[in-house]
Amino acid sequence: MTETLDPIDWTILNELQDDARLSLTELGRRVNLSASATTERVRRLESIGVITGYRAEVDLTKVGYPVLAVVRLKYPGNKHEPLRRLLAERREILECLRTTGDDCYTLKVAAASMPHLEELVNELTDFGSTTTNLVYSQTQRYRGPQKPVTDQA
Repeated sequence: MTETLDPIDWTILNELQDDARLSLTELGRRVNLSASATTERVRRLESIGVITGYRAEVDLTKVGYPVLAVVRLKYPGNKHEPLRRLLAERREILECLRTTGDDCYTLKVAAASMPHLEELVNELTDFGSTTTNLVYSQTQRYRGPQKPVTDQA
């Protein structure tokens, strides 16, 4: 179900995606609402599942994971629980998307070294064939959606 968001909701989402540590007072100032009205809006967005959490962005190189890769996995079976267990165990797998096409899964993986990446990819080959691409740089960090543009006649 798609939630109906008004322009203030979208502005709140944009501001929190840019800096989730904003105080509710500062957020309210930015969206022209009182702190209590802003708090109510944020709580509503959380309760209806639009805001699903908050997180810290980590510089992977500074915490010892300078190798970033995208691994595509062709998973021939239909028993996905063993793969889900591996995903839960291996924190180096930062993101996993189930996709259409030749590859069933696309994974974003951080590794401490090339041997570490090789070990992880070898583990993934137990589930099917893999294709690995090393990431040179991240030209666009993750961001959430902006207010959709509507067609204007």
